[in-house]
Amino acid sequence: MTTTASVDAARVELLLSELRLPGLKRIWAQLAEQADKDGWPAARFLAALAEHEIADRGRRRIERHLADARLPAGKTLATFAFEAVPMLSKAQVMALAAGDLWLDRGANVLLFGPPGAGKSHLAAALGLALVENGWRVLFTRTTDLVQRLQVARRELALEAAIAKLDRYHLLILDDLAYVTKDQAETSVLFELIAARYERRSLLITANQPFGDWGKVFPDQAMTLAAIDRLVHHATILEMNVESYRRREALDRKRGRGRPPAHATIKNAEPEKTD
Repeated sequence: MTTTASVDAARVELLLSELRLPGLKRIWAQLAEQADKDGWPAARFLAALAEHEIADRGRRRIERHLADARLPAGKTLATFAFEAVPMLSKAQVMALAAGDLWLDRGANVLLFGPPGAGKSHLAAALGLALVENGWRVLFTRTTDLVQRLQVARRELALEAAIAKLDRYHLLILDDLAYVTKDQAETSVLFELIAARYERRSLLITANQPFGDWGKVFPDQAMTLAAIDRLVHHATILEMNVESYRRREALDRKRGRGRPPAHATIKNAEPEKTD
């Protein structure tokens, strides 16, 4: 490399650092060498640089959104055992994973089934697919989010806290059943449901059918109002199958070999983590 070329290369490195373009800084020399070798016109070289920068920004954005989503590790659609939940339509789940037809209009998804049926795995797997498709998602245990909102209410900041959650196209509320029937807890949960109605989406996993939601909300009027808002634009998925945990334990006890390889259920806290 001539002295002039070395100086120009150093200038390019400095300018790309100043412009905060680390992706281009890593690749520009390789693309420039290919452009010189193949005789690319300037427009083609610039287009290649721009395409790389757009792709790199998209990758880094997804990485940030994945970190922000707080999704459980290892829960993917590829590792979900669809064959163990025969009443579940894989095609319908894959359509939900795209997000366009329901997240744009603030629709909801409700997953029902007994403990251990794979609800949390499916919810997290859908969340991962949606983040990879460019949507903002937050996965949280319902009790954890309710406690955060209660703190915000005590600090007279509940409205602001709920508004801050609007940056997420989808909130995944895992384990609705474990919210206690307490006026303070359930009222902030209802306010969240009401605030997101027809604006932003919710995905809720629950052990109990709607008929048992009186155990969650303190009075019938609030129960009916919450259900009405959730189901108005909703996809309801039933997962009424035997617990994976229970089946795996029985298989090990009967000496049928190793448990299934799918990572559907966490190993902690029997009967609580779905």
